[in-house]
Amino acid sequence: MSEVIWGLATSHVPSIGAAMDRGMTGEPVWAPLFEGYRPAREWLAQHTPDVAILVYNDHANGVDLDIVPTFAIGTAERYRVADEGFGRRAVPDVVGDPDLSFHLLQSLVDDGFDMTVFQELDVDHGFTVPLSVWTPEPGDAWPCPVIPIMVNVIRYPQPTAARCYALGRALGRAIASYDGVGTVGILGTGGMSHQLAGARAGFINPTFDHMFLEAIGNDPEKLTQLTREELIRAAGSEGIELIMWLVMRGALHEQVRTVHSAYHVPASNTAAGLALFDNRA
Repeated sequence: MSEVIWGLATSHVPSIGAAMDRGMTGEPVWAPLFEGYRPAREWLAQHTPDVAILVYNDHANGVDLDIVPTFAIGTAERYRVADEGFGRRAVPDVVGDPDLSFHLLQSLVDDGFDMTVFQELDVDHGFTVPLSVWTPEPGDAWPCPVIPIMVNVIRYPQPTAARCYALGRALGRAIASYDGVGTVGILGTGGMSHQLAGARAGFINPTFDHMFLEAIGNDPEKLTQLTREELIRAAGSEGIELIMWLVMRGALHEQVRTVHSAYHVPASNTAAGLALFDNRA
């Protein structure tokens, strides 16, 4: 039986990756954000899992907007880093775990989730920035194989917060029933509050963000009651990405230990948050 040992929720703001790639993390505008990451990175470096699962959304780089799956999973041996219009990031491509991917796929389908399957997939900043938050200097390879689970937060109707939490619960059951690996880490990405266009462009809601950071660890059921409209009203049109944190949280135990959390405004035009949970019994 495999064990989920930690869950990491983190924003995937593209400029965070750019700041790292360009050696800007010590500059005054960026230093507070990266100092907030430091305790989580130190803990994670001591707790490398056998495989990780990363819940993210594509930004029309790996998937054309003509076809947007509600939930999808990658089953490939390798995932290329996407060129988002300014060249590929100088980070390693991602090694997958096809055996575990297929087990998760079958288990989730049997549990009532009709997953779209990608046997080839390029991954963009929604995927690589969280990996860089976890491992700032990966060298030639990330710490372990990583399986992508994609969630639609781009096109209406997005899945509800409750449905995402239910997917996480099913994911936790699927992992527990697999004998092929020992330990698993799960990343839920996106958010926090932000809106990039329209009349509320630049909108950020720290009060809501702090509530969400507290509840994701201690009372995730509370967050499942939020409707799409409530999330967008409180967190901005792109703040609905926070539903992906609930997939991660659903895969953990009901009671977890918060290792570290951090919050910074702004990272680009976004409120950036991080929450790390120890899931070991």
